Amino acid sequence: MKRISSLAIIMMILSILAVPFSVLGAPLDEVKKIVNEDYKGEIPSNLQKLTTIDAIIEQLDPYSTYFTKEEFEAYTSSINNTTTGIGIVIEEHKMGIQIVNTFEGGAAIEAGVIPGDIITEVDGVSTEKMSIQQASSLITGKEGTVVKLVVWHPTTQKKETYKLTRKKFQVPVVTKQLLYGNVGYIGINSFSDDGATLVQEAKNVLQKQGATSFILDLTNNGGGYVHTAEEMIGLFPNSPYSYYLQTRGQSGLVKSVPHTSLFPKNTKILVNGYSASASEMTAAALLDQKSATLYGQKTYGKGSMQTFYNLSDGSYLKLTIANFTGPKGTIINKTGVHPNVVTEEGKELPKAHLDTILETNKTYKKLPALSNVPTTKAFTVTFSNAIEDNKQQKNIELVKLGGSSSVPITIKQKSSKQFVVTPNAPLEKGAAYLLLIHPKFHPKNGNMMKNGAYVEVTVQP
Repeated sequence: MKRISSLAIIMMILSILAVPFSVLGAPLDEVKKIVNEDYKGEIPSNLQKLTTIDAIIEQLDPYSTYFTKEEFEAYTSSINNTTTGIGIVIEEHKMGIQIVNTFEGGAAIEAGVIPGDIITEVDGVSTEKMSIQQASSLITGKEGTVVKLVVWHPTTQKKETYKLTRKKFQVPVVTKQLLYGNVGYIGINSFSDDGATLVQEAKNVLQKQGATSFILDLTNNGGGYVHTAEEMIGLFPNSPYSYYLQTRGQSGLVKSVPHTSLFPKNTKILVNGYSASASEMTAAALLDQKSATLYGQKTYGKGSMQTFYNLSDGSYLKLTIANFTGPKGTIINKTGVHPNVVTEEGKELPKAHLDTILETNKTYKKLPALSNVPTTKAFTVTFSNAIEDNKQQKNIELVKLGGSSSVPITIKQKSSKQFVVTPNAPLEKGAAYLLLIHPKFHPKNGNMMKNGAYVEVTVQP
């Protein structure tokens, strides 16, 4: 299954959005007062002598910033996945602005831009040392207008120039699919205002379709609203708390929002290096309270919380006001959340799906794995005893891990003890499969098979 990231279409949302509120006074004086009273970090010693808001922001942490009214509206729209742009998620990089993810149907992916590429120029302006907000303001624009990007491709070590047309589209906050084995897959693309409700709805639909276990995908999810994380965590068993909060004035545990219909305890959560902020809050809470199992790679490492202050001229200050850890102290900031099961990047879903399938087939014996097989691979299954002619094709199944059903195959008996399993179409390059041999074969002599067997299969890239 192909995962789309959410958040900003042209920026990675690393903050947790709290409720904005207003203060009075000239914007510069307002910012100084707010920073002095609420900032969770080292307050600049020359704060009162600084003459511009930009000068103040430069001395704060990377997550504190200043928005015009228009920039703020674009920012909050991006959390809820409605925007106009070229269909990318970005973050800051020492070489410029790195593309974290691309969206199906966006101008970037259609032009061949891929995650990992680095934007070095936007309309002739260098992106070196440029903030996400600055890059965002240059890349976004009116629908139908063109932006010129110079992109460095790390894979080829070459630069390429693109002229991309901006367009308006909405990325779904939640995607869902019933995978093989009655496994419900829910991809959560951002912690939008209604994110937890959408996840509940997806869960209910999948359960009606037969789902008995679940995989929730938080890979490439850079965060969003803190209340959504609190609601999401409350959907899991034994999760009374969301996080441990530390502000300048107080600290303590923050409760999750309880629900009556919960995910099962064997639910698996997928994370990677681009899972940030509210995603990490959720992952740490479930890890600390042993409410789910995390699969993937270490998360981004943003354990600070921001809120928005509405200034008197309609602009906004986003300021770091707190740090948070998991309910039992798992450190997030600059460290990241370490998953229970570590996988290679892009292998989170196949591994989680494999383990979920095997949980319902605990008596199946593991046979030697097959690696780097050709896409045209035919599998020979050998039994210790002679077997009656196989009339039921479902006695052997080939499953693409992360897929919704078994792969169509043809089974032919080669000898009294051997069957040849041939996929009806070429296997997918680089994909992972599971060959399941169910204990349903009829031996010519002796007892029925007591246990099934399985073979893990990976295909040549």
